[in-house]
Amino acid sequence: GPNVRPILPKEYEGSYLAGIVAGYTTKNGKIGIAGGFPNKLMIRLLNTYEYAARIGSPELKAIRAYANSWSDVALGKQMASSMIDKGADVLFFYANQVGLGAIQAAKEKGVKFVGFASNQNDIAPGTVVASVFFDFAEMYKWAVSNFMEGKLEPKVNEVGVAEGIVKVAFSDEVSEEVKGYVKQAEEAIATGTLLKFASQFPESLE
Repeated sequence: GPNVRPILPKEYEGSYLAGIVAGYTTKNGKIGIAGGFPNKLMIRLLNTYEYAARIGSPELKAIRAYANSWSDVALGKQMASSMIDKGADVLFFYANQVGLGAIQAAKEKGVKFVGFASNQNDIAPGTVVASVFFDFAEMYKWAVSNFMEGKLEPKVNEVGVAEGIVKVAFSDEVSEEVKGYVKQAEEAIATGTLLKFASQFPESLE
């Protein structure tokens, strides 16, 4: 209706940035990724993550699974352990509390983890190499500001990197070179020139 103005974070923009970090973090080219539920938005998010990870690791192999839960910590640990046993050396879980179990498994088994949705770096320093998160305080300010200016339309308003909603927190585990790639990707997303940025890595797009 004309009085409804939904706002949807562009989660897939965040997963693109997270994928770049993962692709340059993996040592053996095998990663584990998991979502809470296999809905359309989650599938798009994980596809984007996997695509971006190939920038740093063109021959990448990904083990994908869905928890069908947002809260089962034990299941997350079990899923992550299984992925690690199959060779994954970098993990990415977007499944709320399920991901906490995955971080625990990654820490115990000595593999790396890319955090998502919130800043998870302090949960397991040395294990969580970086986190891509959503700044909801900034999103609320954006929403109110645009509403007051008459710019918030009665449609699904998507917000992401360009609006300052998607942010990255790096640990010391990430090199300056990789931070630079992520920054370039952020600028390309914000300016609508992502394909131009990605063309610097043609081997990842075949």
